[in-house]
Amino acid sequence: MGCQLFALCFDANRPLDLARFWSDFLGWELTDDPRDGLTLLPGDDTGFRLRFLPTEERKTGQNRMHFDLTSTSLENQRRTVARALELGARHIDVGQLPEEGHVVLADPEGNEFCVIEPGNNFLADCGFIGALACDGSQDVGYFWSKALGFPLVWDQDQETAIRSPHGGPKITWGGPPLAPRTGRDRLRFDLAPSGHGSAPAGDSETRAEVDRLLSLGATRRDATGIGVGRREPGRTAMADPDGNEFSVLTSR
Repeated sequence: MGCQLFALCFDANRPLDLARFWSDFLGWELTDDPRDGLTLLPGDDTGFRLRFLPTEERKTGQNRMHFDLTSTSLENQRRTVARALELGARHIDVGQLPEEGHVVLADPEGNEFCVIEPGNNFLADCGFIGALACDGSQDVGYFWSKALGFPLVWDQDQETAIRSPHGGPKITWGGPPLAPRTGRDRLRFDLAPSGHGSAPAGDSETRAEVDRLLSLGATRRDATGIGVGRREPGRTAMADPDGNEFSVLTSR
């Protein structure tokens, strides 16, 4: 059956404020969906929405995934950085070298993102959100390629990347060593069984999709103890082979 990447979820202490930051910065429409909560709808070919969910937990450590945003020129990069700072972002140091051309920022709740310098060949045919860059193993890149049906567009030196056949951002994994976990995942995927929307998947089809993901190496989150207490109605909580949390929509 297969599934699609429905949303990237952000845990937020002030979800409305964070949603407004990303809405203003990306130019995406902000909606308050009765089922999904505060949601940004993409205004480009990104292919997935952003969801903002309330949490009382504070961010600890660096996220395992972040956006790499593209630039068309040095002036365009400067404008993007200035716009982000004006909206509430800040510069941060994650160990980048002075000679590196990208600019590392954090949104108002500390979620990292990079504004990449112009001329980056890997992101040359991508839109403003060039990539969702993840800390992860080669095996987890293979898992997500099979889970989403996205072909591998990079597989070298244990680094992997996938991309939807319809375009949009690349999803990349940097290979080992993996950073140690410092808490629950503040950014994670929502998946929807294929056919979601005008012809939503039934319970039996959804169970089959969960079973397929388990056969690929995923685990049920309630079975592993990962993120216990953060289940959402209508979603099956799971984790990928690296232990990264995600959910499968089970009803709409």
